[in-house]
Amino acid sequence: MAIAAPQPRVLADVFGRTAVRNAVLVAGGAAFVGVSAQVAFFLPWNPAVPLTLQTFAVVLSAAALGSVRGMAAMALYAVLGLVGVPWFAQASHGYTAPSFGYILGFIAAAFIVGKVAESGATRTFWRSVGLMILGNVIIYAVGATWLKYNLGIPWFGEASAWAYGVRDFLVGDAIKIAAAAGLLPLTWRLLRKAKLTD
Repeated sequence: MAIAAPQPRVLADVFGRTAVRNAVLVAGGAAFVGVSAQVAFFLPWNPAVPLTLQTFAVVLSAAALGSVRGMAAMALYAVLGLVGVPWFAQASHGYTAPSFGYILGFIAAAFIVGKVAESGATRTFWRSVGLMILGNVIIYAVGATWLKYNLGIPWFGEASAWAYGVRDFLVGDAIKIAAAAGLLPLTWRLLRKAKLTD
C-alpha cells in the first residue's frame, strides 16, 4: 500500500521537499524583502522611518514559508544587511538607523506568523487578515520600542514613537494587509486547480 505524502501546511510545503529547495525558498524570501525595501520614501513630517513595502513582503513571505523557513529568511536578510549588503531601506545597511528595530521585529514576526500559518490560517481571506494584523503588531511593537530609545523620544505625542513608528503607517499597512490576505487563499485555489494540493 502506498503511503500518501503529507498535506502541505503552508504554500512553501508544496515546493520545499528537499534541502536545496528549502534553501532557495529562504534565500528568495530574504531577497523579496530586500527588493521591497528599495520602494521607500520619507513622509515630509516623519524624518525617522521611511514608508516601504517591507511589511507586506515580510508577512506574506512568513505566511507562505512557515515558521522555520520564514524566520531563517528574515534572519538572513538581517545578517547580510549587518555585514554590508545594501538592501535595507533605500540601499542602506548596518544597525545605526532608527528604523533598525523593525528589522529585528521582522524575525520575531516571521516565526510567529509562520507558526500560525501552519495551522491552515492562510486558506481563507479573513483568517489571513488576522494573521497579517498579528504580524504587523509584532513588527510595530519591536520597531517602535527601538525607535523610542534610539532617538530618545516619548512613547506618545507629536514627535513620538507612536507618531513616527506606528500612526503614519496604519493606512498603508491596512492596504498591504488586504493585498497579502487576498493573495494567499487565491494561491491555494490555483494550486488545487493545478492538482498540486488537495
